[in-house]
Amino acid sequence: MKRYISIPMLGVILLLSVTALHAQDAETTRALSLEEIWKIAETNNRQLKLSDLSLQQSNLEVLEAKDRLLPELSVGGDVKLNSKFLIYDNGLFSSPQDVPVKSYGYGVGYNLNFNLFNGGKDRRNVKMKQEEETRRQYEVDLQKHNVKYNVAIAYFDLYKYLHFRDFLAAEIAAEKKQLSLIESLHKNGIVLNSDVLRTSVKLSQLELNLSDIKKRSDITAQRLNILMGRDNEAAIDITYQGGFEMEAIKESDYADYLAIAFQQSPAYKMVNSDIKLSEINIRQVKATLLPKASLYSNYNYTYPQISFYPYSNDLWAFGQTGIKVQFSIDNLYKSRHSIARAQVINNQAKENASIKKDEISIQVKEAYLQQQQASESVETAEKNITKTAETVRVIRNSYLNQESLLTDLLDAENALLEAKFNLTTAQTNLKLSHIRLLAIIGIL
Repeated sequence: MKRYISIPMLGVILLLSVTALHAQDAETTRALSLEEIWKIAETNNRQLKLSDLSLQQSNLEVLEAKDRLLPELSVGGDVKLNSKFLIYDNGLFSSPQDVPVKSYGYGVGYNLNFNLFNGGKDRRNVKMKQEEETRRQYEVDLQKHNVKYNVAIAYFDLYKYLHFRDFLAAEIAAEKKQLSLIESLHKNGIVLNSDVLRTSVKLSQLELNLSDIKKRSDITAQRLNILMGRDNEAAIDITYQGGFEMEAIKESDYADYLAIAFQQSPAYKMVNSDIKLSEINIRQVKATLLPKASLYSNYNYTYPQISFYPYSNDLWAFGQTGIKVQFSIDNLYKSRHSIARAQVINNQAKENASIKKDEISIQVKEAYLQQQQASESVETAEKNITKTAETVRVIRNSYLNQESLLTDLLDAENALLEAKFNLTTAQTNLKLSHIRLLAIIGIL
């Protein structure tokens, strides 16, 4: 039986489909802030996914080390064919005595071994794996800071290029109007043809610069998509027209930043973790000089009984339970170099920690000074904008009154455009320098 959909119902379905597609398209092209892009990158970035898998591996290694603390228990059995049981009681070349045994046999039983003491090596191995897991977590944190900083670089590059694009587009529109005005003045014999040519050349250069900026924007958007774990060619839009919230940057002393770095920096935590690992390893190597003690137990059913005399074709059972103590005398002289090597590794870890501390001090100082320099650049760029804008206004009026040359006007316009570029660049550098500083001290 065929079913038919009414025309009104079909219209409703099509309307809903179009609405859903429009909503999906709006979602994919929604302008994203830096914080939103960071959240997407933390979830989808491939490097961070790989780091998470490495952290999962470390967690499983800790569980494996804990599993080794459990007793060893095994059950087994066998089935066998027995040959004749010959006893040469008068020598090999005499006639043997044929002991009657079954032509087949079988056995089943269990073995239990539980470590009572081995110098604490097994429990210490758990601590080492736990410390390695902690160090791996520091590596993941460091990777997150690096990814967020790289995302910020791509984000603010795209931010700059989008602003440059808008500046150039506005400048091209204004220059086209100015070219029309100059052409009109030339027709009336007020200005020379060279003014028309100079304006045309400037307009062509602006259009070429705009084309270059658009290409750079496409490349940066692709890089940002990769960092976000998205398709290379996915459409992306960022919030760039609202300007910066410069008040979000809180000034602190260099000493405060440095103190935070020595407490929060994942890179510094990693070298300190290496020291802990090397110290645990020294105790682990020295544990080979201690005796080992273990509890063992076994019990087996065997058929026939051909292990002890007199032999029997009956099923028999036998087991043992006891404590076994073992001391390796050779470790007294073999372990000397192993202990010395572990001590050297510990000394290397301490030196690496001192080196890393100096490196972090330099990085924090450099980033702190860069932030101050960027802040000063923003103030200078803002003042320069005001001056160049006023210069352009004055020279444009004087040019229209035939009191200045076109070259002066074009130079002033170029200076104003460059000042806009410089202000945007200074603002992004200020934000980036602050983000870099936060990444170094470990609180990004």
